[in-house]
Amino acid sequence: MTITEQRAQSAQSTQTYGYADLPGLMGLMTGDEKHGPAATSTLDVLWVLYDRVLRVGPESADDPGRDRFLLSKGHGPMAYYAVLAAKGFLPADWLPGFGSYDSPLGHHPDRTLVPGAEIGSGSLGHGLPIAVGTALGLRAQGLHDPAVWTLIGDAELDEGSNHEAIAFAGPAGLDRLHTVVVDNSSASYARPGGIAARFEAAGWSARTVDGRDHEALHAAFTAPHPGRPHVVVARVEPKNA
Repeated sequence: MTITEQRAQSAQSTQTYGYADLPGLMGLMTGDEKHGPAATSTLDVLWVLYDRVLRVGPESADDPGRDRFLLSKGHGPMAYYAVLAAKGFLPADWLPGFGSYDSPLGHHPDRTLVPGAEIGSGSLGHGLPIAVGTALGLRAQGLHDPAVWTLIGDAELDEGSNHEAIAFAGPAGLDRLHTVVVDNSSASYARPGGIAARFEAAGWSARTVDGRDHEALHAAFTAPHPGRPHVVVARVEPKNA
């Protein structure tokens, strides 16, 4: 089945759910390699983005004017799949097959198989550089309205590719580029409180908020940042707490 056929099937066979339904949707996904902390750390960020910020839905997943969301923190994607199911991108009855041989829902999202996924993930450190390229490409096409969002983990900032992207995006004035760093204190070379400062030093607008507070997340996501890319550091409970 092609991705277009999958999207058509999704539109016909899904219902929408609310935030309170997400634990139940995530509970449908069982088996090994769940990366539970990686998934649960992103749940509130993903919900607020898809529920209140991103201008994209199942009916506009191919629209050139849509907002783009790039999941770089692709390991443990259960929260992502649950939110996509809740918003009607894919049927909830796909969820119990998570990670099985014939399921489109792998341990990392595959953009050719998962309706609504903009990129496939794998090696850490790719999402932000791809988001920079996406923002540049949209600008070159004269598409100035779509926003580009990427979600990365604090440990991904150990990867040099991210720092090259950070250093480029600020001086380039990519004001349609947005990054969310979910900080669960898992970075090997972290400097407490230093994530936002790293971005600000490269000319980004930055906010640091409680990653479980929906109102704080929404305010940070929608904060004005004329002429600059924007990063939101969403702090959640430590991975090994």
